[in-house]
Amino acid sequence: MDILLTNDDGILAPGLNAMYRVLTELGSVTVAAPDSVQSAMGHAITVGEAIDVRRIHVHNSFHGWSVNGRPADCVKIAVRELVESKPDLVVAGINDGANVSINVLYSGTVAAAAEGALLGFPAVAVSLERGAEPDFDRAARITLDVIQTLLTNGLTPGRLVNVNIPDLTPGMPKGIRVARQALEIMEDRYERHDQPGGVRQYTLSGGFSDHAGVAETDLHALREGFVVVTPLHVDLTEHARLASFDAIDWPDTGRHC
Repeated sequence: MDILLTNDDGILAPGLNAMYRVLTELGSVTVAAPDSVQSAMGHAITVGEAIDVRRIHVHNSFHGWSVNGRPADCVKIAVRELVESKPDLVVAGINDGANVSINVLYSGTVAAAAEGALLGFPAVAVSLERGAEPDFDRAARITLDVIQTLLTNGLTPGRLVNVNIPDLTPGMPKGIRVARQALEIMEDRYERHDQPGGVRQYTLSGGFSDHAGVAETDLHALREGFVVVTPLHVDLTEHARLASFDAIDWPDTGRHC
């Protein structure tokens, strides 16, 4: 099996290193990851500018492609230019911090996996909830079990799965749950810093409410201490409304010609 591994925390991130080591048990692993932290970049790509790529030795453990671009760039350029054969699986992670609820839309980790799915490959995004001492090695072993189970049960080309692992304090995780994405909005806070010349600077902080997390969602399951598996898709069409929209008496735009 040929695997493409990427992330949004950068090619030197410990979560990537841990994920690489376990994925080698499944097959040959090619790493193409950003040369710097690209968290919360969503599905941004580089257009109109050159992307620098160089081969580096990472933590005396493996060689990988360091890409001066976004997470989605890494997958696009790896598939088109860097890998010797097309991947059988794309994995993004392990991210330092959970990617549940609305954060799925902001996440560079999820975007990288989504790019893999868009290009026609099975893809998995992996994130570890932040804790006092993140155990990426243990999280990687858990993820390997999840990925093997997904593959055994038919993770087909173009399918996208989001996996979130709880803070691995003693007694965690409690198990695995399949859950839908929550739609909780974060309680954003902006810290203001006044600068010379009348310039205001704002720094975003905040998080989900302590009371957030509707039952049977990814946010709730993660807070309960479960590994959460969420199937996603990149089709944003609201199919249920297509027929009602098609029935609307739309104006004749030809009269403006």
